[in-house]
Amino acid sequence: MDWTKQIGRYIVVMLLQVLLFNQLQLWDVCHPYIYILCLLMMPITIPHWLSMVLGAVAGLVMDVFCNSLGIHMAACILLMYIRPYLIGAIVNDKDRLNEQISTQAIGLGAMFEYTIIMVLLHHLAVFTMAAWSWKHTGFVLAETLVSSIVTILVIMGYNSMRDK
Repeated sequence: MDWTKQIGRYIVVMLLQVLLFNQLQLWDVCHPYIYILCLLMMPITIPHWLSMVLGAVAGLVMDVFCNSLGIHMAACILLMYIRPYLIGAIVNDKDRLNEQISTQAIGLGAMFEYTIIMVLLHHLAVFTMAAWSWKHTGFVLAETLVSSIVTILVIMGYNSMRDK
């Protein structure tokens, strides 16, 4: 994939996150973080260390706008650390993966599984670190579930439009 498209997608998604999705807080438990779309769709050919650095930068940008003291940065580094292992576990035919992850490359089922696991992991990490207490476990789980559903729907919608 052309790097200008990657950077353009990152800028558009971050602007949408900061200007729209950060303002959208439904029922006090829905905080969709669509910015992880950029991390999920990152080319698989870049080195693991570089993907972790890019994840840290994406998380840092979110931390600046959300005033969250490194929570997003830690969650994004965790995502990028686990990403190659998860891809290896989900995708059976790695020859189909030439540059990037897409529904066409790995199939709808694998893409859905990959997205669900990554979004749930990210959201659980963010909301657990934000609560920093076992007293709020029910609320953290509710936030994780509702926010993940909205985020997964947006990401899968984007992927279905991108593949057409």
